[in-house]
Amino acid sequence: MTRISQIFFLSCICIIFIFGCTEPAKEPKPEKATYETTLNVGLIPEHDIFHQLKRYEPLADYLSKKIQTNINLIILTRYGNIVDNFVSGGLDAAFFGSFTYTLAHSKLGVEVIVRPENNLGVSEYYGMIFVRKDSGIRSIKDMKGKILACGDKATTAGHLFPMAYFKRNGIKDYKTFFKETYFTGTHEDAVHDVLNGKAHVGAAKNTVFFRIADKDPRINNELDILAESSKVPENGLAVRKDLDESLKKKIKETLLNMDKESDGIKVLNDFGVQRFIETTDIDYVNVYKLLSHIGIKLSTYEYTNE
Repeated sequence: MTRISQIFFLSCICIIFIFGCTEPAKEPKPEKATYETTLNVGLIPEHDIFHQLKRYEPLADYLSKKIQTNINLIILTRYGNIVDNFVSGGLDAAFFGSFTYTLAHSKLGVEVIVRPENNLGVSEYYGMIFVRKDSGIRSIKDMKGKILACGDKATTAGHLFPMAYFKRNGIKDYKTFFKETYFTGTHEDAVHDVLNGKAHVGAAKNTVFFRIADKDPRINNELDILAESSKVPENGLAVRKDLDESLKKKIKETLLNMDKESDGIKVLNDFGVQRFIETTDIDYVNVYKLLSHIGIKLSTYEYTNE
């Protein structure tokens, strides 16, 4: 082989090596379709912002495609902020917790239309009061002088239920009964604060408690549940009272029929539920009973955290 032939041969080998090792160009992700109208949907801070977006974005994309409307998810930093955002005109709909729904229904006239049902056929949740197993706290009298961590002032599980529980057990003012009480902002943080010893007693939503317990065995191993509330509706989707009727109908029908389509079933599975079911104000009777027992008037209740 001549020197020129050798150089040519080696050059070919190099070219083959370079192109053979080069990763094929990835196809760009298809851009989301855009539509003329946009629906702003609020999400309560049940979990941290990244968890919430990861969970709700596929559902929003599915709904957007079906109703031919852009859906803009807005995660609120506090539960009560949903009410404020409706007042300021920023939101068209929201996934409300049971207490925030009753607040918004009373103050703004929002209409609840659907809520999710999980894979066990359950569409409700309940509040829990819990402590560390090694805390020595076994009853309400053992809680005196301790630190209480609640999820948020505008939640059923994180505030209404503890208030009702303490009142039922003869505690007239839980703020003086405990050494300190504070709101963490999320149910998840209330669980972690008790787990990590920042607070002695916690109040949070059962579905959040058990969801994070599946990933962190310390929660079931180290925490003890002392009390549970009556069941109330899972986070429901409610729309503003003046939302276009045809759009409201399309949203409702699309969500109610998701479990009948293969692509809808996949989104539901990723969301962690079996289907959506029709929901009305009547389903919130246990929340209204709690409010009555505590003596809270929705029209005047100050829902922002202190």
